[in-house]
This record gives sequence, C-alpha cells and structure tokens, in this order.
Amino acid sequence: MTTPSISVNMPCYNVEGTVDEAVASILGQTWPDFELIAVDDGSDDGTAARLEAWAERDPRVRVLHREHTGLVASLNAGLELCLGTLVARHDADDVALPERLQAQAALLHSDESLAAVGTLVEGFPAEHVREGFRQYLEWQNQLVSPEAIARQIFVESPLAHPSIMFRRAWLEKLNGYQDLGWPEDYDLLLRMHLAGAKFGKVPRLLVRWREHAQRLTRVDPRYSLEAFLRAKAHYLRRGPLAGEPRVVVWGAGHMGRRLSKHLVREGVDLAAFIDIDPAKIGREKRGRPIYDPERLPELVRVLSPVVVLAAVGARGARALIRARLMEMGLVEGMDWWAVA
Repeated sequence: MTTPSISVNMPCYNVEGTVDEAVASILGQTWPDFELIAVDDGSDDGTAARLEAWAERDPRVRVLHREHTGLVASLNAGLELCLGTLVARHDADDVALPERLQAQAALLHSDESLAAVGTLVEGFPAEHVREGFRQYLEWQNQLVSPEAIARQIFVESPLAHPSIMFRRAWLEKLNGYQDLGWPEDYDLLLRMHLAGAKFGKVPRLLVRWREHAQRLTRVDPRYSLEAFLRAKAHYLRRGPLAGEPRVVVWGAGHMGRRLSKHLVREGVDLAAFIDIDPAKIGREKRGRPIYDPERLPELVRVLSPVVVLAAVGARGARALIRARLMEMGLVEGMDWWAVA
C-alpha cells in the first residue's frame, strides 16, 4: 500500500452497535486514496473484534488497541499513526456521506491558506435530536466562509469536530490535542485560531452526527457550559484581549455573569456591563456598573482601548446586539466579539 494522502482518525470505545455503519461509510468514500486509523480505547464489548474483522477485509483499515485512557489520549495516539498530509476526524457512531473526503480535500487543495475545513452536519435520528443540539447545528451550518467562522469562533465551536479535515502539519505544529478540563476539539480550534489558522467549510451536508443519551457532550463534565466558559475566557485573554484593553460585557444576566467570573480570574480588566433590563440598569455586578446601551458610545470613547463582549445567550439576542453595535460603528471581530 502506498502512502495515503488522507488519514481518517477514529477513536472507538464500546461502540459495537454503531462502528460497522461508521466504518462502512468511510470505506464507501469516492476518494480512494486514504487510510482509516481505528483506535480501540480499551473497549470491553465487541468493538475490538468488529474492528479486526474490518481490517482483515480491507487493508486500508489499521487498528490500534490501547488500554482505556480516554478520548484525548486516543486522538493523539491515532494522530501519531496517521501517514496522510490531510487528517480527517470521524466518530465511531457517525456516518460520512460518500463524497465527504473528496469534497474536503478539493477545498483544501484549492485554497492553501486554509488550515482545516468542516462540512454541513445533520443530527440523527431526528426523534432523538434535542432542541439545543438542533440550534447548535443550525448555527454552525450557517458559518461557511473563513471570515464568518473567525468572527464567531468565541460563541462556540464553529466546526463540528467529527466533520473536520485538518492539514496534518497544523496538528503537529500545535502538538495535537490537550486536556485542560474543557472540550478538546474547541481547545484545538481556538489554539489554531490564535496561531493564525484560517478555517473553511464545504457548504454541503456530508456528515450525519448521531445523537444519543451517552454522547460525551452530554455526560462528560468537560463539555459543560462552565467548561466552555472557562475555555473562552482563557483564549479571549490570550487573543482579542491580549493587549489588555478595558472590557465591557453586554449582558448582566446568567451568561454574562458566569463568563465575567472567569474573565476576572484570567486577569481581564472588566470595566462595566451593558443591559436592557431596567431592573438591572444602575446597579452593579461584580463591583462594576451596569449601564443602558445608550451609554456605550461614551464608554467606548472614555475607556479606550476597549473591547465589547456580547454575552447574551437568548435566541435572537446576538442578531439584535450586532445591529446595535453596527449602528455605533463598532466592527465585529475587532471592536467587539460575540461570546454567547
């Protein structure tokens, strides 16, 4: 077997009920030049046997058996075995549509400035897809261009991890995945972003992401809201807030309050809050005043340099805040960032 151009990195743990469908969807790709690295993370069901059966039938499947050490270690172990210059992520309970690898490779080959690309994603089975998951997929499916992805990267992960194809050089440059107590995929994308990486997306539905009660994003505390907020505060401090500007948080409610706690812990100079709730305006949060949005232009002028963080999680709030900030002449991704 010649060196493949694409490696598919697929960690597996107790997935005997779904792994056959996941592997079959990769082996059925229209792009022929790839390998599938399946990392069995110490499964105690029939996963290992299923993987070995596939490897016996198709030399493109290579299996690594390890003691159970968790997802991050398995991802890095798989990455060490990848031979391709492009590395695609795939989960052992998801389905890749036949043209996924071909479409992503074509986009990366057509634009050398892109470090990684995703695809549009569909949750399935439909009856198991919760509203929050559906809203996330709807949001990330709207972010296609590098500029749109970069502007909203601090809202949540703008690329669905099981849909991403990376340039391996970028993964090696950043030493792969790391476990800091928050989502390893979001952590990697934020580190890449701060290092100057650009992301794109194939504007086609090419990955089906399986929703189920035991998905890690539901049961692992590393994927909790609090963990996401800690990750955002950590990388905001090292990215948009690295020049130590004064910070105004738009939103003195649930989300803004929780994010501001982590911002202060990161040493951010929190100056004030903005809110539209009359019951909050004129009061304080974390010892900082809460102002009406009409005061924001004055704050921006007086506090300069200042960065505004829009931290209102209610559906539709981001668009309304964006409109107000644009009216004030503030530029998204420079003067202000959406963080919820």
